[in-house]
Amino acid sequence: MSSGNASDFIPIIFTVLVAGGFVATTLFATHRLGPMRKTKKKLETFECGIEVQGNARVPFSIKYFLVAILFVLFDVEVIFMYPWAVNFRDPDGAGPLHGLGLVGFIEMTSFICIFLIGFYYILKKGALKWED
Repeated sequence: MSSGNASDFIPIIFTVLVAGGFVATTLFATHRLGPMRKTKKKLETFECGIEVQGNARVPFSIKYFLVAILFVLFDVEVIFMYPWAVNFRDPDGAGPLHGLGLVGFIEMTSFICIFLIGFYYILKKGALKWED
């Protein structure tokens, strides 16, 4: 595999510049061309056509936030495990580790061990218990 040179990255740099230019142009154009009239009706809170009742700033349990963060963490870990599971195969009959090799198997085993240690820590800390 060659290391490549700077000219190999010109299409990527061009694409990033075009995308950034498009975003900047769109933001500038909508800010300059759009109407700037602020009325009392426009500044009111609007939620699905229903009039606001009471204050929306009510406290909620931090456990909902914790469960959401844990869901994201476990979801990302599953996303990392999916390519490994797809490549963990034996296409040529050369043994169960032919797809990734022994190094890939050891790396994924250590990743799963760290994942399980984290899950055990979460259970021991009681992060998934709803009652106090």
